[in-house]
Amino acid sequence: MDQTHSYHYGVMRRAIEAIDAAPAPLALEDLAARMEMSPAHFQRVFSAWVGVSPKRYQQYLALGHAKALLRARRTTLETAQEVGLSGTGRLHDLFLRWEAMSPGDYGAGGAGLDIRYGNFDSPFGPVVAMGTERGLCGLGFAAETGAEATLRDLCDRWPAARFSEAPHAIAPWVEAAFAGRGEARVALIGAPFAIKVWQALLEVPSGHVTTYSDIAARIGAPRAIRAAATAVGRNPVSWLIPCHRALRKSGELGGYHWGLPVKRAMLAWEAARGEA
Repeated sequence: MDQTHSYHYGVMRRAIEAIDAAPAPLALEDLAARMEMSPAHFQRVFSAWVGVSPKRYQQYLALGHAKALLRARRTTLETAQEVGLSGTGRLHDLFLRWEAMSPGDYGAGGAGLDIRYGNFDSPFGPVVAMGTERGLCGLGFAAETGAEATLRDLCDRWPAARFSEAPHAIAPWVEAAFAGRGEARVALIGAPFAIKVWQALLEVPSGHVTTYSDIAARIGAPRAIRAAATAVGRNPVSWLIPCHRALRKSGELGGYHWGLPVKRAMLAWEAARGEA
C-alpha cells in the first residue's frame, strides 16, 4: 500500500486539533488556512478521503458528535442483526469470517502459534497488522503511539508465539479490511469473557454506536460494565472488531487504546461515508 491514506489521516489529525481550538465552527477558508493548504486542495483531500464537504465533515469531527450519534444511531445489539453484520456476514462488499481460538490456546500465551506481521497504510494512518494461518489476530494503529510501540504492544499479548515479519502473507486480508471489499479473516485470541465482548462488537453495524452497558447486557453480564469496557479496550483487531463504536452511556467517547483522535476520525469517517 502507498502512503496516500496516511497523508489524508495526517490532515484529519491536524483538522481535529484546529476544530477543538476554535471557539466556533470554522469556514472552509479558515480551516484550510490552518492546515496550510489552499481551499481547493483541502476540498480535494476531504473528497478523496471520505466523500463529503469539509463543512459537513467538520460536524462529524465535533466533540459533541458522539452524543448525537448515540441519540440517533444507537443499537442495543438485540436488534443489531436486523440492520447490519452479526458474526459472519456482509458489510458493504467485505465478507468477514472469524473464529475464536480455544481457551487453552490463549492460556498458553500463544505457544505453538506462528504469527506473521507487517506495516501497512490505512485511512487512519499507519497500522501494524498480525495474522496466523487462520486470519488476522492483530490490527494496531500507530499514528499516535508509533510503530515500534504498537508492534511491541501486540507481541506482548502472546509472549510465547513465534513472530516473523512477512507482510505479504497477510496483505490480502489487510487490503480487504480497509478497501471494504473482498474477504477478510479474523482469528480471535483472548480470554473467554473478552471473546464474548468482541463477538458483541461484531454485531454493531457501520455508522452505528453502542454503549459499554449494552455490551455487558448482551453477553449476559449486565453488572460487568467495567469489565466489558476493559475487554473492549483490549480488542487486538481494531477496526474489523469495531471497538471504536463503543461509547459511554453519557455519550462521551470513553477511551481508545490507539488514541482518541483515531477513534473520532473513525466514527466521523463511517458516519460521513454512510451519508455519502
